[in-house]
Amino acid sequence: MSEEQIRSLERQFDERIARDEKIEPKDWMPEKYRKTHIRQMSQHAHSEIVGMLPEGNWITRAPSLRRKVALLAKVQDEAGHGLYLYSATETLGISRDEMYEQLHTGKAKYSSIFNYPTVTWADMGAVGWLVDGAAIINQVPLCNTSYGPYARAMIRVCKEESFHQRQGFEIMMKLANGSPEQKELAQDALNRWWWPSLMMLGPTDAESVHTEQSMKWKLKRKSNDDLRQQFIDQTVPQAELIGLTIPDPDLKWNEERGSYDFGDINWDEFWQVVKGHGPCNKERMKARIGAWEEGEWIRDAAMAHAEKKQERKQKQAV
Repeated sequence: MSEEQIRSLERQFDERIARDEKIEPKDWMPEKYRKTHIRQMSQHAHSEIVGMLPEGNWITRAPSLRRKVALLAKVQDEAGHGLYLYSATETLGISRDEMYEQLHTGKAKYSSIFNYPTVTWADMGAVGWLVDGAAIINQVPLCNTSYGPYARAMIRVCKEESFHQRQGFEIMMKLANGSPEQKELAQDALNRWWWPSLMMLGPTDAESVHTEQSMKWKLKRKSNDDLRQQFIDQTVPQAELIGLTIPDPDLKWNEERGSYDFGDINWDEFWQVVKGHGPCNKERMKARIGAWEEGEWIRDAAMAHAEKKQERKQKQAV
């Protein structure tokens, strides 16, 4: 293909993006567009799968049968989200095995938030309320992202994440309205998860190397800083409603802006976690790789069964 033809295709592609048309797998797209989507979509899928780990260890320790069933259902939802997103990413020409290899070797990232420990039952409330709440704010705009398979997958993901957020808030509300010890557990969980939740929305716009291009291609509709401000403005009144205190002494309402001013985020901590030095980075990867290796015989058996089933169909056809 000549340079002139490529430039013509790029112009047509840019025009489609400007018209808010969806790009589909068989459509022509710039190679950088394809790679950018593979990076973001696979990172999102990895985050859903790794995100099962900090919650999964509380299923058997949840305080009631109702809580156990609800948490189990939530963890199953996260697995489904990962599968949707891996499938959507495969439409861009990358195999699932290659995505797993990138995750297990550290070539691909996942959300930094999942490298923090869940030390009390109240953490299940904080994770649902704050982490899933931040995720929803980040993901709802993705329902209108320019790549069709990603946008369609996000519709169901966001519906389920919204339920997870309400579930987490209900846990925190029950604890905050319980005994003094229970309210203290809720406040402690909020104290530990507040700042990592702000960090999970990504680095500042000035430090984000991908935001500008992602906004141009309408992969992202809002910048990291805008999403963070939206999360704070939405969450602070919720904390006040149930009698909990946001752990930020600099937090105050700015009448002129119509938003909250907030304190400095410890970005050194964020980058340390992203680089693999968080409280649970090694633990998470050990668990993920262990599950992959221990499940090899199941994958082999499933493939053998599928092959035999296909052979039987072929014989019957003859």
